[in-house]
Amino acid sequence: MTEVDPLALDLPVLASLAGSAADEFLLARLRADGHEHIRRSHGYVFQRLIAGAPTVTELGAALGVTQQAASKAVIELEQLGYVERSADAADSRIRRIALTDRGREVVQLGRRLRAELEQTLLATVDPADAAAARRVLVALLAASGGLEAIAGRSVPLPSD
Repeated sequence: MTEVDPLALDLPVLASLAGSAADEFLLARLRADGHEHIRRSHGYVFQRLIAGAPTVTELGAALGVTQQAASKAVIELEQLGYVERSADAADSRIRRIALTDRGREVVQLGRRLRAELEQTLLATVDPADAAAARRVLVALLAASGGLEAIAGRSVPLPSD
């Protein structure tokens, strides 16, 4: 089997592979720190809950999935203790979804672990190279239509 030279890969492939590797590294750390059932898709739900407390229907629309798929994700996250449903203040028939203390804890832990990974990376590369890499990745996001979703915390779940 021939080895692949990573420097020979195109930028979109490198960005994708680096993102996947970083995700797996961070998930392993989260799991080792007591969140053994956390999955990548949970992060997409958490991002919607950081900014507010949507209904299942609103969550599904924001994630680009059906109400049934959103409901399934909420049930799973409830069972894991990351989210809770409560009555809307204006209309008790409406149920809103919000992060629990455990949900906020895993979000903070994820932020801390990403910051640690970034510091590890920055200790190995020239600051100018890191700044250039950041600009290239932002340009890739712009070229592929991803910037607006990031700005609005509306990155859709990956499609398979």
